[in-house]
Amino acid sequence: MSPHAHLPYRPCAGVMLLNAHGEVFVGQRLDSTLEAWQMPQGGIDPGEDPLDAAYRELWEETGVAREHVELVAQAEEELEYDLPDDLIGKVWKGKWRGQRQRWFLFRLTAGDEAIDIATAEPEFRAWRWIEPAELPHVIVPFKRELYARLLEIFSEPLGIES
Repeated sequence: MSPHAHLPYRPCAGVMLLNAHGEVFVGQRLDSTLEAWQMPQGGIDPGEDPLDAAYRELWEETGVAREHVELVAQAEEELEYDLPDDLIGKVWKGKWRGQRQRWFLFRLTAGDEAIDIATAEPEFRAWRWIEPAELPHVIVPFKRELYARLLEIFSEPLGIES
């Protein structure tokens, strides 16, 4: 059992953002030296509705405004991941063992010009569109299982054969 099992999970909202071609937005974190890409995600504030948190995080991380997306689907279940032991204590001031996430699938109703990662507090240094099936291969290993589960949950709107 992990020595950090007593720590709680951080409540978080995640966004899978699709373009008109069914590709998914991924960004490369500014604070990571890894060649890892991830979808927008962030903490849910106390009392904040998870969907509102998803819209806020999308805006804060990608510059995409609420009026430029439509909600396609949401995951009914919460998904969790644990941080590797060597990262606990380095992120979130050591208060959390990982994240408990509510995920939302949005479609971008505008063009790429709606995306601007040079936000007030930038999170990403680069971004691109990828095929949904690539997601588990570009994420850090400790989130791979969660991303694979997301592809199952959103398989119907993504048009993935299960």
